Amino acid sequence: MTPTPTPPRDNLIGSLFMIGAMAAFAVEDSFVKAAALTLPVGQILILFGLGGALCFALSARASGAALFPRAALLRVMQIRSLFEITGRLFYVLAIALTPLSSATVILQATPLLVVAGAALVFGEQVGWRRWSAIVIGLIGVIVIVQPGSDAFSALSIFAIIGMIGFAGRDLASRAAPKSLGTAILGFYGFLALIVAGMAFSLWEAKPFLWPTPVASLWLVGAILAGVGAYAMLMRAMRVGDVSAVTPFRYTRLLFGIGLGVFVFGETPTTATFVGAGLIVVSGAFIMWRGKRITAP
Repeated sequence: MTPTPTPPRDNLIGSLFMIGAMAAFAVEDSFVKAAALTLPVGQILILFGLGGALCFALSARASGAALFPRAALLRVMQIRSLFEITGRLFYVLAIALTPLSSATVILQATPLLVVAGAALVFGEQVGWRRWSAIVIGLIGVIVIVQPGSDAFSALSIFAIIGMIGFAGRDLASRAAPKSLGTAILGFYGFLALIVAGMAFSLWEAKPFLWPTPVASLWLVGAILAGVGAYAMLMRAMRVGDVSAVTPFRYTRLLFGIGLGVFVFGETPTTATFVGAGLIVVSGAFIMWRGKRITAP
């Protein structure tokens, strides 16, 4: 049976939500990186998860939704939580230990994996041209990481693992039951952060610290930005086609590099710009090709 095409208006709305989410995520990353200067990563994940889970719990209860519905126990939600834990933990490590600009650029390969996954899992139409673009974009990630060279840093692997986790999370969100609203998905997503933080804290074995007023401000800002970003992302993934809205993730690259340069004084390398160019061009082609195929 041929799936019903998504209306163009829904894809437009989904794309706008995606752009808003990427701007908010970049702001969240900056606050987390600032907090990580004085607080252990595990503690940040736990506090961030508690704050976000509380916000979404209040939102869910205000709308009359149950916090622990039977659908939350489905296998797809378990898979989603596993990918959420992986993505969040390793990406927070990446932005804490590596330049924000490079971690952000590597994360931009997420749409390539999501589009590939949408073809393999959901049967969305992805021809050889878009598959070629996916490969070129992943080559861009290799250019940024520079394995085997003197510039290679093993810490960059954290961003790659985080990217894989987020791609799996987004695909699982697409498959999540429609009865689970954005607030419930956000609630369980932030609960996964608490689990990730507790697990990493046990491994890291660093004592928790009482946050300074400034660090507390960074954490509150990260929570508010993260909640807004998460809500817009989940809305985007459930309104439009995955292959139509995910290319707009690349707008995070602009926000992330800008904040890295102007806030943290970073200087992106030539390899970062070349790799980013390959990733963006690949994503733009995937978006253009997808619109051309679905056009009447």
